[in-house]
Parts: sequence; C-alpha cells; structure tokens
Amino acid sequence: MAGMRRRFGRVRKLPSGRWQARYPGPDGIDRPAPTTFRTKTDATVWLSHVEAAVARGDWIDPQAGRLAFGPYAKRWIAERPLAPRTVNKYERLLRLHLAPNLGTLDLVDISTPRVRSWRAELLAADVGQPTVAGAYRLLRAVLQTAVDDELLRRNPCRIKGADQDNSPERPVASVAEVFAIAGKMRPWYRALVLMAAFTSLRWGELIALRRRDLDLDQGFVTVRSAVTEIDSKLDGARPKSVAGVREVGIPEVLAPELREHVRRWSEKGSHGRLFVGPKGATPRRTTSTGCG
Repeated sequence: MAGMRRRFGRVRKLPSGRWQARYPGPDGIDRPAPTTFRTKTDATVWLSHVEAAVARGDWIDPQAGRLAFGPYAKRWIAERPLAPRTVNKYERLLRLHLAPNLGTLDLVDISTPRVRSWRAELLAADVGQPTVAGAYRLLRAVLQTAVDDELLRRNPCRIKGADQDNSPERPVASVAEVFAIAGKMRPWYRALVLMAAFTSLRWGELIALRRRDLDLDQGFVTVRSAVTEIDSKLDGARPKSVAGVREVGIPEVLAPELREHVRRWSEKGSHGRLFVGPKGATPRRTTSTGCG
C-alpha cells in the first residue's frame, strides 16, 4: 500500500499487517521508527511525539546511543581527574558489577526497567547493599554524561533510594576505650591509633606525616599530603581538595605520648616519617596495627 502522507513524517501498512512510521530528522536523514506498530493510530501518535521533540530541540539521533556501555564507561573513568584510589574503586565496580550484566548493551538499550532488574539481581546474589549503591551511583554518573553528550534523551537511573547505602551508624568509642585499644597495639603504633582517634585524620594523611609537620609546642599538626594504598602499592599525593591542606589541633593529653613516640620510633631529621615500623617499613591498612 502506498505511504499515507501527513504533516510530519508518513506511515504505511506492511504486508504483515503492522504499520511502519518514517520521518525526516533535523539532519535531513529519513529515518524509520525503531519498531513497527500494531495500528495506524499507534504509528501516528509515535510520530507526533517525535515531531514535538524536534520542535522543542530535544530530538536525539537514535543511532548516537548505539555505543556499548562497557567501553564508554571505561573511557569515562579514564577521562576524569580522579584520585588513584577512586580510579581503582570505579574500575573494580565496573569489572565486577556493571560490565557482566550491562557492558555489552548499547547505551540506548539501558532502560529504567533494565536498571531495576540489574540492581535486583545483584542484591539477590548477596552483593552487599553499600556495594550495590556504589555501583548504581557510578552507573548513574556515566549515563548522565551520555545525556550531556546527547547520546541519550534522559538518564534511566531513576530508582528512588537506590543510591543510598543505608550503612548502620558506627559506634563511637569513649576516651577510655580509645586508650585501652591503643594499649593493645604494638608500641610503635600506639601513637598512630591515638592520633587517628583524636584528630580525625584519614589513614593516608597520618602515614604521610613527617616530623616537621608536628608542632607540639603550639599543639597542632600540618596536613600537607596523603598516601594511598592500591593493590598493595603505596602512592603519595596532595589531598584531593584545597581544604585538605590544613592545620589540625592536637589535644594536650596527647603531647607526652607523641613526644615519646617521636623520640623512640620516628625517623630522624625534620623530613623523617612520623609513623614507621621498627625496621622502617611503611604501615599498611591491613597489617600494621596488630596487637602486641
């Protein structure tokens, strides 16, 4: 049957009995609808939605999003100025929790129902809820860039609460409990535990401290850099933000502890590391503070 012309696009009945819709894109290319329709009315309504999108300037080339999610996400990570530890975390989330189910799908084929199913499958497989929330946040960020790149019309990550990890609140140790814990550590790590508890410095910031950073007469420590541990490798860098370089007060009760620590355990010289093992090894997250 000959095509039936209308103000925007055209529809025609196929030998199968279903209806096809075609329209001229703003780029001048004549395009078919991605599917056929059961009735002429369905095809006409679809064309009306496309016409409205073109009029609003919201039209997106349906072929633009024909890019596999996996390579696009990998490139997304590589193109961002992220800290090494963040890169490692994102690559792990992509490799273990995103790529296996979504990696080969084209961007335009990742719908909200598909995202919902992917998330449910992870939770059913006993993947921790905080990990699933982190993977969802990464997926949403990557797909939002696809929207900004005009590869998608809207972000399909629209599941309420999926980005929240709902981790239980951690209990806070009392001063007496902190000193009791520090007392169980090997002696060269006692001051490290006390500094972590009473200054709230991050692990990497503590490990990067030098003797020159400690001013016990004035009662503060200067944070200039941080150390990250990725796949058993240590990497030193400045803190992630300007606010990360700062002076932090030290409680007076810690001054005697730190003076004794510097005398007995720290490396010599103003640039000597504040916290090291008895043989000069840099403390590691998983092995350094064992009980004595």
